[in-house]
Amino acid sequence: MAGQKMLKFTVVDRDMPEKRPPNLRKQDFNEIYADYARDKAAEQSSRCSQCGVPYCQTHCPLHNNIPDWLRLTAEGRLQEAYEISQATNTFPEICGRICPQDRLCEGNCVIEQSGHGTVTIGSVEKYITDTAFENGWVKPIRPHAERHESVGIIGAGPGGLAAADMLRRQGVQVTIYDRYDRGGGLLTYGIPGFKLEKDIVMQRIAQLEDGGVQFVLNCNVGEDLSFDAIRGKHDAVLIATGVYKTRDLPDSETDGIVNAIDYLTASNRKSFGDDVPEYESGALNAAGKRVVVIGGGDTAMDCLRTAVRQGAESVKCLYRRDRTNMPGSQRETANAEEEGVEFIWLAAPQGFEGEPVSGVKVQKMRLGAPDVTGRQMPEVIAGADYVEDADLVIKALGFEPEDIPTLWGVPELAVTRWGTIKADFTTGKTNLEGVYAAGDIVRGASLVVWAIRDGRDAATAILDYLGQSATVAAE
Repeated sequence: MAGQKMLKFTVVDRDMPEKRPPNLRKQDFNEIYADYARDKAAEQSSRCSQCGVPYCQTHCPLHNNIPDWLRLTAEGRLQEAYEISQATNTFPEICGRICPQDRLCEGNCVIEQSGHGTVTIGSVEKYITDTAFENGWVKPIRPHAERHESVGIIGAGPGGLAAADMLRRQGVQVTIYDRYDRGGGLLTYGIPGFKLEKDIVMQRIAQLEDGGVQFVLNCNVGEDLSFDAIRGKHDAVLIATGVYKTRDLPDSETDGIVNAIDYLTASNRKSFGDDVPEYESGALNAAGKRVVVIGGGDTAMDCLRTAVRQGAESVKCLYRRDRTNMPGSQRETANAEEEGVEFIWLAAPQGFEGEPVSGVKVQKMRLGAPDVTGRQMPEVIAGADYVEDADLVIKALGFEPEDIPTLWGVPELAVTRWGTIKADFTTGKTNLEGVYAAGDIVRGASLVVWAIRDGRDAATAILDYLGQSATVAAE
């Protein structure tokens, strides 16, 4: 069967799902890609070469069994494909939409390296799980037996949700604490709807609630509830707060200069129908403005494309390196350009003009010798400065961890010299008994797929810890 269905990459071209035209998609926040039809998903899956050493799987942080669920999709065995996909990934429908496949699985596809064009792994992954939801293959969380142990999870982002899913399926009592009024973290308030429509996130949160996971929302640990109180209530605690502290620029406190996370949160709240005073006042609204976004990562791409949809007069991106050396997804960069964004490469902010802001002082750069990561270091070109007009400047320079030991009143919680929580990279175990950490808060800013992996790994370690604790108690 597999021989008849697979290895068609030489006769079937790569074909992404149809993309809505830029003039239509930039008028709303709906996802821009259509869904595969069943036959198209099977056709594209059949291009997989079924490698003996699948680089796609190796370069996936979750090590998803990609060749097997591609083969099953090509054979029309979609429920089995979903079950294989779900076995290693708690939220495949989310990863299929927002993972940077061009840097991970698809970017390392063997047939891509041979010049035939990668298999459209992300689009098939999305199709499989969307189909599973439509057909009722996504089963409720119903543990075989309930356990008396409880785990408190601080943070309802992808890492915390993934850990909650694994723990609850094993019968552990799980409570998630989060500062926001909805679960999902950056999935809900950071990533725009044109990449991830919010009903996709909400259906997973509903599944967790139906399965017995308790959510305590609008809860700021250290203010509304102490860390010690949470620790005292549960047998183990997982810290999965993510990183929300924006990396800053000097002298950037002027009106009209805003942080990316504040800007994206306001936009997503507006899409939910919330009352957002900062949006209505124009402080976090790009309508009619000349917008400059500083940064070259995926968050910058989200801000740029959000500003287009809000009706900005112009939208420009300043990035100090060139396109080849930017950290953001090349696919997202291309989508932004199609929607009218102008990229100003080799340009770095030197300062700002006006109060409120009226312009960004720009230094032109060139690329010099590579740094320790292999990327070429930008160097200033003397005498090439100029001013880029702007009414709204959005800082998308990445994120840093908050000072959790101080904020939560737990100075004994060890941190690294970078301010991240000091924890074992495999298990997430911290220096405090029964306290684990996962995701960005350990590694610094990363991607959703890594957060999911870290949440799952931490859940496995916590289950092991609970088992050991039960053994000790019995003795």
